[in-house]
Amino acid sequence: MGIFSFVGLSDSDHVSYPDTWNLQSNFAMEPTTTSSGSGGYMGNVGTEGQTDSYTLEEALELQSRRIESAETNPASGSGTPYQNTNDKTIGLAVGGAQDINNFRKNIENNYLPLHTDITYEGLFYDYYFDTGNKQECSKLFCPSYSYAVSKDPFSEKDEYYLSVGLNSGLKQSDFERKKLNLVVVLDVSGSMDSPFNRYHYDQYGNRVYYGNVSDDYTKSKIKVATESLASLIDNLNDDDKLSIVLFSNNAHLSKPLESMETTDKEQLKKNILQIYASGGTNMASGIQMGTSQFDEMSDSNQFEYENRIIFLTDAMPNIGETRDDGLFGMIKDNADKNIHTTVIGIGVDFNTELTEQITKVSGANYYSVHSSLSFEKRMVDEFDFMVTPLVFDLVLSLDADGYVIDKVYGSPESNESTGEIMRVNTLFPSKVEGGETKGGIVILKLEKISDDGTINLKTNYKDRMGQTDGNTITIDFSSTQSDFYENPGIHKGIILARYAELMQTWVFDERMSHVTHDNVLAPKFFYGDGIHIPDYVGNSLGRWERQSIPLQVSGEYAGVIVEFNDYFKEQIISIEDYDLLQEVMIMQKLEDHT
Repeated sequence: MGIFSFVGLSDSDHVSYPDTWNLQSNFAMEPTTTSSGSGGYMGNVGTEGQTDSYTLEEALELQSRRIESAETNPASGSGTPYQNTNDKTIGLAVGGAQDINNFRKNIENNYLPLHTDITYEGLFYDYYFDTGNKQECSKLFCPSYSYAVSKDPFSEKDEYYLSVGLNSGLKQSDFERKKLNLVVVLDVSGSMDSPFNRYHYDQYGNRVYYGNVSDDYTKSKIKVATESLASLIDNLNDDDKLSIVLFSNNAHLSKPLESMETTDKEQLKKNILQIYASGGTNMASGIQMGTSQFDEMSDSNQFEYENRIIFLTDAMPNIGETRDDGLFGMIKDNADKNIHTTVIGIGVDFNTELTEQITKVSGANYYSVHSSLSFEKRMVDEFDFMVTPLVFDLVLSLDADGYVIDKVYGSPESNESTGEIMRVNTLFPSKVEGGETKGGIVILKLEKISDDGTINLKTNYKDRMGQTDGNTITIDFSSTQSDFYENPGIHKGIILARYAELMQTWVFDERMSHVTHDNVLAPKFFYGDGIHIPDYVGNSLGRWERQSIPLQVSGEYAGVIVEFNDYFKEQIISIEDYDLLQEVMIMQKLEDHT
């Protein structure tokens, strides 16, 4: 089958072309696929221009409707609306996961998530944060620092935290992404033929059918992927270049890397929407062919062009190179050549264990798609941010006699941090609304080793031109008052970090119990040492074909979740951010699955 690029065709060009948009020449048509909490606090649920009082039950119901509306009608999405006002600056957020949609949607569809479905940076990116910035920023990156002394809800011991606010002096009116050399690598393997809200593999290798039956959810994953890709095309400019690679058993070049100026966008989108799925999942072949499209771009000015590969996949490779270090190595080699990666995960069985490894690479990020409409809105709002990393190789050094870094929340590179060093590979631009930045913090949990409250903080980083910069500041962390929070941003970050730790530990224990058939024991160490992820939590699949497990909460864990949910609701009242109620609704659903 020959390779043909649909370029520069008008309505009068009545030409019949070979099918290069599916991996088998006899693909003539697309196959069909089977389709209460308690309490009475009076809080405010924000709707624009209006403030009303609600009971907890009413607030939860309203928030549920807002979340549902955001998925079915993206123009009325929940959270703070984005208004591109030219005198505002942009914010910054870390790379890696840009949401925890897979965690939310698995629970919504009565599946047990993976513990990697909920990451700190992905959870933080669902919210806006007061970064604690009190000074005007005139540089690309200006960190701000806030501290807190917070009592753990289980151990009741004081814990010490420092937030790093991710601020930028770059104005929205001055922000401009580079021209883009973009290669989209689309997974068209058989697993992509599964309905969007269902698992291709259950624990016995069979398909399973559960969950939400709304129109968008009963589409096949390939249908949602192609619709998402078609909407992405609208964000490209004439001076951008685009290539499209399809892969299943092997990879296939459907569109070579060529200028959008000579591309018929409408014909291209029609071709994309005709693609459907079959075969195995040779992800490595897709990576290799996608990378090869940049071979002739080596002379491109890296200061003028951004090189990026976007994978749309359910991340379940079962042919070719399937080792995480092998796939990881290819993507890391690309990053070393200034070819960066975005992974867009499709479906509830999207494998976040594999993707978590991939997106630790410099310049990488990933998103989960669970509604083609909400994805289209997200691309309108965030496409330029998604493909434009601004800060690289950020290192924060902490020099203090009284404190060392115990843990980092909100960075994919948290395991690379030490007692004195925090590392973040990449910062991307992020929205700022009402003085708050979307995903704009990293939280450091500190171990107090003496009463000396002087902390010296030094940052170093590179911009996208390779220039180095940084700053040094000294703060005084001398407060000994329990439950002291310097601002609402660090308060919100701490309770979300604790929530993520509890959810990760619960999911991992439930999944291991499913494998070993042992009873799940509640994490009693929480009551002695506070909420934390135990050392035994790690990868649990052993292969990348994610299998379904029905949602379940063992009895002892149910009590822990109820106790934490009560604490979480109290903190919501204190912070007055009722978007956090979506986490309350998740925990209340878990209480119903004991």
